[in-house]
Amino acid sequence: MTPEIGQLALSLALMLALVQAGTLLIGAWRVDPSLMAVGRTAASLQLIFVALAFVCLAACYVDGDYSVRLVAEHSNRAQPLIYRLGATWGSHEGSMLLWVLILSVYGCAVAAFGGSLRETLQARVVGAQGVVGAAFIGFLVFTSNPFIRLWPAPLDGAELNPILQDPGLVFHPPVLYLGYVGLSIAFSFAIAALLEGRVDSNWGRWVRPWVLAAWIFLTIGITMGSVWSYYTLGWGGWWFWDPVENASLMPWLLATALLHSCLVLEKRGALVSWTLLLAILTFSMSLVGTFLVRSGVLTSVHAFAIDAQRGVYILGIVAVLTGAALGLYAWRAPALKTGSLFGLVSKEYAITVNNLFLAAATATVFLGTFYPVFAEVFNGDKISVGPPYYSLTFAPIFMLLFVLVSFGPMLNWKRDQVVAMLRRLRLPALAAGAALVLAIAMFGVRHIMAAIGFALGAWLLVGAGIVLTRRWRLGEEGRSGLSRRIRSTPLGVWGLAFAHAGLGVTTLGITAMAGWQSNLVTSMVPGQSVVIAGKHVTLADLREVEGPNYQAGQASFRVDTLGGPRLMVSERRLFPASQTTTTQAAINVGALGNIYISVGERAPDGGVVVRLWNHPLVNFIWGGAFLMAFGGAVSLADRRLRVAVIARAPRPSAAPAPVLP
Repeated sequence: MTPEIGQLALSLALMLALVQAGTLLIGAWRVDPSLMAVGRTAASLQLIFVALAFVCLAACYVDGDYSVRLVAEHSNRAQPLIYRLGATWGSHEGSMLLWVLILSVYGCAVAAFGGSLRETLQARVVGAQGVVGAAFIGFLVFTSNPFIRLWPAPLDGAELNPILQDPGLVFHPPVLYLGYVGLSIAFSFAIAALLEGRVDSNWGRWVRPWVLAAWIFLTIGITMGSVWSYYTLGWGGWWFWDPVENASLMPWLLATALLHSCLVLEKRGALVSWTLLLAILTFSMSLVGTFLVRSGVLTSVHAFAIDAQRGVYILGIVAVLTGAALGLYAWRAPALKTGSLFGLVSKEYAITVNNLFLAAATATVFLGTFYPVFAEVFNGDKISVGPPYYSLTFAPIFMLLFVLVSFGPMLNWKRDQVVAMLRRLRLPALAAGAALVLAIAMFGVRHIMAAIGFALGAWLLVGAGIVLTRRWRLGEEGRSGLSRRIRSTPLGVWGLAFAHAGLGVTTLGITAMAGWQSNLVTSMVPGQSVVIAGKHVTLADLREVEGPNYQAGQASFRVDTLGGPRLMVSERRLFPASQTTTTQAAINVGALGNIYISVGERAPDGGVVVRLWNHPLVNFIWGGAFLMAFGGAVSLADRRLRVAVIARAPRPSAAPAPVLP
């Protein structure tokens, strides 16, 4: 009965999404408060029914209802409970249901807490969310129904992909989707603004918290995915430019640009058309990621499905939503006010240039991701685009971007003086020069690129500190005045400093990994030792162990460190239900880097193939990324950002000239 309840709830949610879209868009066009009230109620009811469907699917997994095809294909009785629950979103249909649930949460949130918005703008935003929701709920109901029954029902199921049977993968998709789907709000705000023909600084103030929240979740989700692949796949890397990794990176890059563009629009009323275009393209990149994961067009360990037919439906949704939005933009954007002017030396201009670099980086990743598809379609050639392409194209763009990042916070709005700007940047420049000289002296000229990377990291870190010290005006009013200025520093300024500092920390980690990591592949028998990065690693023991639903060959290693010997355990697991093999790496985490060990096949001499890596400063990569997300969270806590407009804008007493929806 549970699957039937879930199916009914999903069908009702589809009808409510259509009601939400229709009543709100028409109600806003006619300025009809009663219709708009019906639409807001429909948004709340849609969330209730989508949540009910999701709970029903989760209950089927937890109870082991193998009469549901999805449960039988991705779960069995031997799987631990946490992975049976995680399997709810570990499949194509389940992940899409989670996608729709989060979309409904965001739409309902704007309907419930958007009282400070103009009523017609709020209605159009939630109405646009209803259109997107109807498209994807319809996709679920008609092509990817998660509640299809099996008859006769099997006694036991298959299992969730063993690669996904990890705590990181239980939490990573929901967090990532909160970012992916959260960008739909920016898209809906852009559509609403174009329909109204009105964009001002208040619009930027309303939309920026939603973009920031989505950016925070997206940053955390991408970072969690990188950490998971590092310790689970046993390949010794943190980023491989996998197509699905790229699918999450592209919206993150554009969301970063959108976040800064919204700031310019809010503060100065400028970059109106550019901000609207970014809002449309950012969510479009999220939709492209949804297509990549589920179409089978590109092969990836992250992919949920290889069903090309369902991929065509998603591609159609992407094309219709993006095409309609861009068409509306082409029609309405030229009539919008362009905002205030600004000089070449100004904060607005610096943010604009940074945005262009972020857009260029996104285009580079997009081309590298889809070029193999284009080549196969037009020429029949099967090619792959790997890290060398991105090292030659993406890396130079980002290195220049890192140079520019510290300029924006040092500049004043509207116009500034070049000499004054350079004076403010002298400390970051000195720090970067010192880091460059020190790195060359320590590691030689042949590591010049790594030395430049360290200089960029120092440039970003000191530049982030100057954001705060410039505001504190050190040396003025004595110690008591300084204490007062520190306490009165807005959270938004702290958040900016933390985010830019996190970018610097990540840059240091990436540079160290690219320039100075080392590895060793050998066959070892118990008692044998090797040396890597000055540390002695001894294979202490080999044994066979039984897990809840797998058998594993386990290797124990002893690593001699400055703090004494440490025990490390790596496993090669076999899951009998699917005959899939996975690797659990052994990692000795240190402040200055990790020793990383993964085991392979057993050797004929009774030993085992062992791969060892020295990863200097690798934890800086993720620590810096989490620091960026923390900076975003601090900014979001700033009351000036959370409170868009204190009082609701006055309602029109008479209907204005109609604007076609």
